[in-house]
Amino acid sequence: MPRKACSVLGARIDALTWDDAIGRIVSWGAARESRYVCICNVHSVVTTTRDPDFLRVVNEADMSTPDGAPIAWALRRFGFPGQERVNGPDLMWRYLREAERLGQVVFFYGSTQRTLDKLCENIARHFPKLQVGGAHSPPFRPLSDSEDQAEVDMINRSGAHVVFVGLGCPKQEKWMAAHRGRLNAVMIGVGAAFDYHSGMIRRAPLWWQRNGLEWLYRLGSEPQRLMKRYLVTNTLFIIGFSRQLLGRKGPLE
Repeated sequence: MPRKACSVLGARIDALTWDDAIGRIVSWGAARESRYVCICNVHSVVTTTRDPDFLRVVNEADMSTPDGAPIAWALRRFGFPGQERVNGPDLMWRYLREAERLGQVVFFYGSTQRTLDKLCENIARHFPKLQVGGAHSPPFRPLSDSEDQAEVDMINRSGAHVVFVGLGCPKQEKWMAAHRGRLNAVMIGVGAAFDYHSGMIRRAPLWWQRNGLEWLYRLGSEPQRLMKRYLVTNTLFIIGFSRQLLGRKGPLE
């Protein structure tokens, strides 16, 4: 199926439905294809304008979904009128349901061991037949070549079809790009999804999510950590996208 995509501040974002996204992941996973998926919100898209390496990583991804209401709106504005948000926490949960049904194995990489333990407990309650190949919290420092290879071997031995990566943006995307061709699985960078699904952080109620206000709920929950990030990135996005609208850059071939 040919990709349909749109440039948002230079970042290639796929125009796709939920069924498209889940279908691609299931198909790639079944074939043991080494691929990676970026979940792109305003913060990550703005980061691509300030970090050329990160822009390359996003644009070379096998799929980059429009997370965040402004990114989905941008795609609707540029010729994809039905575009929905395809966000990390929901993508992870929807895929887990399919993985349980199909017998695909999942692996969780990132975050803290405490979060991973709670995540696995919660997932086991919701998906009792799901095959979890493992969950690993890497050290918060650069790994040596031998340590990195040991982790690659561990994940490949697990038989994972899909590896969910929760290292935060842009670290998780760069990690996935560096490991494409080495891991025999689909890698998906899901950011805060581990915190949400473990219960460590409370997610915004559905009304807030459906009305594009999840960011505001998060800001209210963690104002000190997120105030500067949202103030800077949201402002830069508005300025950059206004310029893009004037330039009329839209869908990519």
